[in-house]
Amino acid sequence: MTALYDNELAPTGLRLTQYSLLATLWREDSQKGINLSDLAAVMDMDRTTLTRNLQPLTQRQLISIDIDATDGRMRRARLTTQGVAAFKAAQPFWRIAQSRVDQALGKENVTALHQWVDSVIPAFREEAHGANP
Repeated sequence: MTALYDNELAPTGLRLTQYSLLATLWREDSQKGINLSDLAAVMDMDRTTLTRNLQPLTQRQLISIDIDATDGRMRRARLTTQGVAAFKAAQPFWRIAQSRVDQALGKENVTALHQWVDSVIPAFREEAHGANP
């Protein structure tokens, strides 16, 4: 399924994970951004994976990562104006991919799949198994 989304999003220059990061930052809708640790938790990624996925977005100036104004140890990610435009431009491509998934699997099955994945993901989080799962 990821390949289907990546193929549909290809004209935008975004991969599914990058689109998801932009969508999460869009939902955050905050000028001050979101703490990278909080973003990693929301995305269900470790910080290293998050950083690797953020790099192409910062290089394209779709997001900025800034030092927190009140805590210099903390970094915050936020959408730039270009990031908002890229996210909005990518939405129709994502919707096409989502429609193809819904048609192939049926909306009810897609909903059930999301519910199942949400229910099993906690078993695979690092804290569920300690540092070495």
